[in-house]
Amino acid sequence: MSQTKPNTSIHCRVNSCEYHCGDEEYCSLKAIRVEPCKDCASGLPADESMCGSYSRK
Repeated sequence: MSQTKPNTSIHCRVNSCEYHCGDEEYCSLKAIRVEPCKDCASGLPADESMCGSYSRK
């Protein structure tokens, strides 16, 4: 079950996530887990990590 109160400490623009707070661009979780991407070592931020707390709507 998703929460709807924005956590203003976690900025998020991933609209497809269950925890995204619409136009507010925040996550509603109390905390998130950041994980490394599998088999990526390019040094580019987009390749190195991802939100492990993501849940598709």
